[in-house]
Amino acid sequence: MSTPARWAYPALLMLAAVGLGVSAAPAPLYGIYASDWGFAPITTTVVFAAYAVAALVAVLVVGALSDRFGRRPVLLTAVGLVLAGLAVFALADGVAALVVARVLHGLGVGSIVVAGSAALLDLRPGAGARAGLHTGVAFNLGIAVVVFAVAVDAQLGLAPLVTPYVVLAVLVALGGLAVLLMPEPHTGDRPARLQVSRPRVPRAIAADFRFSALGVMASWSVLGVFLSLFPSIAAHAAGTGNLLFGGAVVAVSAATAAVSQLIGARWPARHAAVTGDLGTAVSLLACIGAVALGNGPVLVVTSSVLGFFFGLAFGSSLRHLGQVVPAAHRGEVMSAFYLLAYSAMAVPTVLAGWAATVWSAETIFAPFMVLVALACTGAGVLGLRVRGTAPDEVEAPAAARV
Repeated sequence: MSTPARWAYPALLMLAAVGLGVSAAPAPLYGIYASDWGFAPITTTVVFAAYAVAALVAVLVVGALSDRFGRRPVLLTAVGLVLAGLAVFALADGVAALVVARVLHGLGVGSIVVAGSAALLDLRPGAGARAGLHTGVAFNLGIAVVVFAVAVDAQLGLAPLVTPYVVLAVLVALGGLAVLLMPEPHTGDRPARLQVSRPRVPRAIAADFRFSALGVMASWSVLGVFLSLFPSIAAHAAGTGNLLFGGAVVAVSAATAAVSQLIGARWPARHAAVTGDLGTAVSLLACIGAVALGNGPVLVVTSSVLGFFFGLAFGSSLRHLGQVVPAAHRGEVMSAFYLLAYSAMAVPTVLAGWAATVWSAETIFAPFMVLVALACTGAGVLGLRVRGTAPDEVEAPAAARV
């Protein structure tokens, strides 16, 4: 492996971390926006879901685009979209601007997630499981660091609706510079012509894909609510208006998610994913009790436990998929994976926001958590039934719709 390829790998991980940090950055600030502009929970979740819907559009096309034209052009375009979204956020004066910013970020971050994940596999084709591990850890560390930093600035800073976006823009620009300087990772055979179609996966890994996809769908549905409504739910339950508390609850959850993926790397990916799915289900039910109790430290501890199992479920599902995905279909497979992930993030989040407006966030919290716990349990049970596909069993030309 050449020297540029060695530094390109950590550079792509850093860009992925910053990108996911950007996607989560507004979480501690929604309370300020809602207070200043007087909007309801449904508005918060619609703004958040605008990101997920735009990311869905990105993952539908980015895999095929990056397979055909290369990872670098897609990543550079994505960086430009993220920078544009940060500029709109910093200048926002109403809900419409927030929606525009989130759409730009959905397109940009969704492209970084798919093309970046495929590029990591290109750079280290024999280490799919480790690439999945590194990606999952980077995602959660990016969320944890950015959310906590933004929450600190929101509580103590002078310009909480501007400063975080300026700092993030500098970091994203540095990531873009790294992409500009690195060699093109996708140097193998490319399709003769562009065919943007529905995401597809090899028939040989269909069972593995369904297991990984169901796990990420269950876990990301939790992530959507945690990044939109949970900071205010936790703060209300604890009887505090401190923005740092709501941000800390999310940040500690993301941090323990990163730690759990490092620990889970010592186990077979499928076994770790099943443990994460079932542990997430139990932790979700524990969160219901923590919110009802309304004790701040208990909420933080419960969120950290949930984050641990959430990280194990997501990271190990991604690692399991990375072990079996064929080189010729990396872009398409990652598109399919994140298409389902972002769908699971967007739809339940909007429904939760609507329900919170009709009733209240606290009222709908328990039913939502129970439903997601059932989905996590289903993912774990399916994982117990999956035999697992060895990499040499995968036939790249054989593909099937999933």
